[in-house]
Amino acid sequence: MVYGNKLNFLWTLGFYLVASQTPTVPSIEDKKFIEDCVRAHNEMRRTVQPSAANMKYMTWDEGLAKTAKSWADKCKLKHNKCSANQCHPTFPSVGENIWFGILYQYIPAIAIRSWYNERQFYTYSSHKCTKVCGHYTQVAWADSYKVGCAMTACPKSGKGDHVMFICNYGPAGNHAGARPYTEGASCSMCGKEDTCEISLCKYPNWEPKGEAPQLAACNLLCLLCVLLRMC
Repeated sequence: MVYGNKLNFLWTLGFYLVASQTPTVPSIEDKKFIEDCVRAHNEMRRTVQPSAANMKYMTWDEGLAKTAKSWADKCKLKHNKCSANQCHPTFPSVGENIWFGILYQYIPAIAIRSWYNERQFYTYSSHKCTKVCGHYTQVAWADSYKVGCAMTACPKSGKGDHVMFICNYGPAGNHAGARPYTEGASCSMCGKEDTCEISLCKYPNWEPKGEAPQLAACNLLCLLCVLLRMC
């Protein structure tokens, strides 16, 4: 009997310890949150079936994350209706996926996986869905190469510790009548300057339209030329 009481005590203690460690909502500047979101998307994109010949490697976009955060803060389970160029200064159209669920750890991977799992309802050959699959096709949209996500606690939802998790994509996918990607061997249709990384087309030397290229650091010879011009 004493043994049973000890087990009950330990179980209860463990429960309260776990409950007291409820994870906080990460900011859109949290490096781990950013890495988790980008990694999960690229992992899903590289494993589409049939394989994609032109699937781009996704990278983080601060502007998309800010838009996602602004809309997530409203805790409305519906899409943002911002008009062209209001969602993002560069992309005329922005895609959006929304997930609403219980506050716990690893939400980015779980939410993005739930969107990707809609693949079972999508047939590539016929380009038809038997159920909702638009979240999947946006995750797997080859030309959507930028992503920005955000999470917000929604305590007034009336459903306990729930959060809104939103990801925005640029440029937007799900164009009417178009398949999300071109079928073929991975990276077989990458751009001329692209490299193939984890079966995705990565553009290390390409500056997307609308984004200012970063200035190269000035070396010693460069500094000498500048000083001579100032004399």
